[in-house]
Amino acid sequence: MLQGRTVLVTGASKGIGQEIARELAAQGARVVAHYGRDRDGAAAALEGVPEERAILLQGDLAQPGGAEAMFAEAVARTGGLDGIVNNAAVMHFAGGIDDAPEEWDRVWAETFQVNVFSASVLLREAVRHFRARGGGEIVGISSWAAQKGVTNPQTIGYAASKAAFKAALQTVATGYARDGIRTYIIAPGVVDTKMSRDFAESQGGRHVVENRLAMGEFVPPSDIASLTAFCLSGRCRHLSGATLDVNGASYIR
Repeated sequence: MLQGRTVLVTGASKGIGQEIARELAAQGARVVAHYGRDRDGAAAALEGVPEERAILLQGDLAQPGGAEAMFAEAVARTGGLDGIVNNAAVMHFAGGIDDAPEEWDRVWAETFQVNVFSASVLLREAVRHFRARGGGEIVGISSWAAQKGVTNPQTIGYAASKAAFKAALQTVATGYARDGIRTYIIAPGVVDTKMSRDFAESQGGRHVVENRLAMGEFVPPSDIASLTAFCLSGRCRHLSGATLDVNGASYIR
């Protein structure tokens, strides 16, 4: 389905990003798997993929300038991208209302640097790149937290960051549709990743969270990966701009 396409996936060393990179490669794409520190995790995502279709790319999205440099390197190493999956994000279980002001400032600054500022720089660079190439596909991994907030108020910064980036994605979807740039927003619920398992521990354990979910189970990361691959295929162009909820009917708008 994705033969001949080159796609950059950020945060490909673990969780949703790792599963997305693996699925895109399985569908024939040349994948640029970005990682921050965990090179082995990104390599595991592309294990067995022919060398010409597997590119590992390091970039520190927690640092100003890191996103721009990483995107430029991705383009230089591939000759051009057809799609980008803007997935990398951080969640801290701190920075809540009752924390010290210094802790609030630290957590919000890092969360917004990775989840909003760097993600939006990549969005900007992708739009410029795709506009020059006559179009391209952008998938932004958001969260149901962008619509409904979070259960644990300690993660308020994460919810705010996901809402901010969702608005940026929607703006791009509308503003550059006639340039052939299609933008899709995927909003997972509780996905079976380390981030969600850590969140579950903050709520009293996995069983407590699962009991709140309509299907009684976490979303498999493979569900997100399959949907991402479909969006990147260009098989439903007029889905551009949509927010696609993947939460097992636990949150229906």
